[in-house]
Amino acid sequence: MKKPTLYIVIPCYNEEKVLPITSKLFLDELQVLIVDGKISPSSKILFVNDGSRDSTWDIIVNLSKANRHFSGISQSRNRGHQNAVLAGLMDSRDKCDITISVDCDGQDDIAVMGVMVEQYLKGYEVVYGVRNKRDTDTFFKRFTAESFYKLLNVMGAEVVFNHADYRLISSRVLDEFSEFKEVNLFLRGMIPLVGFKSTSVYYERHERIAGESHYPLSKMLALAFDGITSLSIKPLSLITCLGLVVSIVSFIGVLYAVIAYFRGNAVSGWASMICIMCALGGIQLISLGVIGQYIGKIYMETKHRPRYIISERTDDLKE
Repeated sequence: MKKPTLYIVIPCYNEEKVLPITSKLFLDELQVLIVDGKISPSSKILFVNDGSRDSTWDIIVNLSKANRHFSGISQSRNRGHQNAVLAGLMDSRDKCDITISVDCDGQDDIAVMGVMVEQYLKGYEVVYGVRNKRDTDTFFKRFTAESFYKLLNVMGAEVVFNHADYRLISSRVLDEFSEFKEVNLFLRGMIPLVGFKSTSVYYERHERIAGESHYPLSKMLALAFDGITSLSIKPLSLITCLGLVVSIVSFIGVLYAVIAYFRGNAVSGWASMICIMCALGGIQLISLGVIGQYIGKIYMETKHRPRYIISERTDDLKE
């Protein structure tokens, strides 16, 4: 059987502190897979510079000059983690048989890459890397992270629990995925929509080797909301249900007020009136905000702007 060519796609944003360390780890793992005969010697590590403001791109260029297994592309500006991953996947799909996307920080256990490749050789087109536990997280971090996945599933976004963007994807799946033209990207919810035979491998996630996390709670919440509104219309359905419930309650209140008036039991009730008006006003504003988010996404989709623009390639610098 022909050995598959693997491209490890690694998005990088301001990673000058951690990249010199993790690049060696990625290279060691790639060479182990080559020596074990699991992948082709032409396999590569592709770094995607997401408009970093530090020396990340210079490090990538030097790595590519030092070893033929390293390669890199640079976006014209920062476009976000999801767009960086997409740029690497789309740039790789015609050059390899399989890709594995993984973050640069060294938190994901790269030793399971071999297991991912083995699952591909067994016939699986998509292999998800899933955290098996969160013992190293604080209670708050663990609670918010697990709530993140549960909320996404409840709201109609199909995601694999405790899976981020560490996954193997075959070029066949990427060819089909290239037909997804959304500007608003949420890859961990979009990949399952493509279908094909898939499985999961489980691993322990480590502490970040160096540098600072680019995903604080605020970004996690923004990612969750973006994922929900990009993949599901359930919030609009909930707004409709909420509006129906409020309408029923209001109708009952009107009937009560009319009956009380004719029975001579009417009271001024200005405090309760103010509370009801504020509650209704708040519900209306929240509902308009959610609807506005959907309208904004429609607006962005209709523009058909490119999701990434590659300005430089290390392969061009070698020529």
